[in-house]
Amino acid sequence: MGASTPEPLHVAIIGAGITGVNLALGLLARGVSFTLYERAPCFGEIGAGIGFSPNAERAMGALSPDVLAAFKRVANPNGEDYFQWVDGYGSGKLFFKLHVGKDGFQGGRRSDILDAWAKLVPPDTVQFGKEIDTITQPPSTHKLRLHFKDGSTADADAVIGCDGIRSRVRHLLLPPSSPAIQPGYTRKFCFRALAPLSAAIAAIGEHASTTRFMYIGPGAHVITYPVANNTLLNILAVLSEPDSGSESGSGSGSDWPHASHTHTAPGHKRQAAAAFRGWHETVRGIVDLFPDEMEKWAIFDMAAHPAPAYTKGRVCVAGDAAHATGPHLGAGGGMGIEDALALAALMEEVKKRVEQKGGEEKKGELVERALEVYEEVRYTRTQEVVKATREACDLFHWRDERGRDPERFGREITEKFHRIWNYDVDEMVEEALELLDQRAA
Repeated sequence: MGASTPEPLHVAIIGAGITGVNLALGLLARGVSFTLYERAPCFGEIGAGIGFSPNAERAMGALSPDVLAAFKRVANPNGEDYFQWVDGYGSGKLFFKLHVGKDGFQGGRRSDILDAWAKLVPPDTVQFGKEIDTITQPPSTHKLRLHFKDGSTADADAVIGCDGIRSRVRHLLLPPSSPAIQPGYTRKFCFRALAPLSAAIAAIGEHASTTRFMYIGPGAHVITYPVANNTLLNILAVLSEPDSGSESGSGSGSDWPHASHTHTAPGHKRQAAAAFRGWHETVRGIVDLFPDEMEKWAIFDMAAHPAPAYTKGRVCVAGDAAHATGPHLGAGGGMGIEDALALAALMEEVKKRVEQKGGEEKKGELVERALEVYEEVRYTRTQEVVKATREACDLFHWRDERGRDPERFGREITEKFHRIWNYDVDEMVEEALELLDQRAA
């Protein structure tokens, strides 16, 4: 008796943020059936600005030329093609600069970028208002069954959790006692805002307002860069709590509600002003652009308790759900896009093999092998970035003498960025497909 003709491979993506939408578009380009489930009522991104490194752009193009083209349509042009660090505490002079490549490391408002990608996702492949509760394996089917909190269900051959730092899928994948279920507070928090570029120019001058700068010093740093087609200045001020290893701490008190794992708390411009009292006048001018009332955001990551695995059976996590990191190397979003590329390529190969050989049971085995390979090719890379991101913030906050020495600072920060930027995403895909070929033989 021959193998039954299987239904087409179908992938459930949980979470419609940067990683989930990019994965959806990668599957779409490869003809792999999917449904994108999002608990919110529509597409949406929190936060202000984001930049994408060269490796992330290469991954976008490998996912689909449409993905990269959509990003480029809304990305803000660079004022100068450099990262530039300034001694924000003392002299106010240039400390170190790093070339990012022609039109490299562009970014913009998170919402603008996600909207550009979301327009490429067919509406009939997305379901909003769907918050995942549990995932089961009914005995009557070879598929997984997704149970949502509204009481509805859906079936899929693979479930990929792209549901962010508070991932429910990660909770379902790891043992209940695992410390990796909850991300850890890094004892760093931030204030962020978008200021009219005209106001920024009046406060700190045109040059400081129209290209990317980072102002570094004891226990804190401030990043600024223009977004929204040079109409707004994105501002991110990151502060260490006093006992996190910085020389002087944030100056605003260790009052974060750690135990609640709350991402935000009420804030006020006077708190930021107090933290940067005594810094260079340019930094104080930037801080003065903050609104009087605002939120402060805790920075969580998974450095202290990394997920021991990204995959269990036919369920996996990707992006922040797998390896949440801070923003200090501008690499978190890019890691999610690299994950999406690896997964899209592997799911395409599973689809081809199922169509050639058939069999529902074989399809389930292939999905499991593919997700095991995804974890193998992504785990070390992503965990290194989480660790390097913490180390970079220590440099920015002058935790030791390396951060104060321009030569040592430049050497170390260049190595960290180049290790991320020079990653070969095409080689990653080739390795993943070779490993799947070996294990699915």
